[in-house]
Amino acid sequence: MAKSAKFDRQEVVDKATNLYWKKGFHATSMRNLQDEIDMRPGSIYSAFGSKEGLFKETLRNYTDIGLAQIKRLRDEYDNPVDALKAFVKLQVIETQTDAPNGVCMLTKTMGELTQENQELLDVTKACLAEISDEFVKLIKEAQAQNIIDASRDPEELATHVQIQITGLRTFAKLNSDKALLNAKVDDIFRHHPFA
Repeated sequence: MAKSAKFDRQEVVDKATNLYWKKGFHATSMRNLQDEIDMRPGSIYSAFGSKEGLFKETLRNYTDIGLAQIKRLRDEYDNPVDALKAFVKLQVIETQTDAPNGVCMLTKTMGELTQENQELLDVTKACLAEISDEFVKLIKEAQAQNIIDASRDPEELATHVQIQITGLRTFAKLNSDKALLNAKVDDIFRHHPFA
């Protein structure tokens, strides 16, 4: 009879996601992982293949959380631009206090890793592209509803929003005034082409 795993994989991945998000890939040691997820190194290797294998699962987990947030907000808002704005506010304002790190885990990973970790960089880029694709869908939907000028390139606008999120999350580390941050996010969507 096969031995069954004696751990909740999703719970382990959630804890590892928070640890990697807080400390980064290189600063997270096997000892840190062992203490955080309550698994011995042999069990980690058996379940995930390697520290990198577990990290890939945490990147997937982090991305899936973001994709689920976008879907939930789209279901909540009639206007796709309002859903996108709500997602930006969630990323910029709520992560200040409700997340292990105010910087996007994917962006942090892109800044941390080098070509020595090309496979992890490629996974991270693919995850960022998935989030961008969801922005593109919202923008195209807004164009179909004549909310955004149809002549604008949806991919370019999605990239613009991603850049704004990254910049505002950095700004939020310098200034945590929620009213100011809300106003800064509103400014993105108050101007052409979102207005």
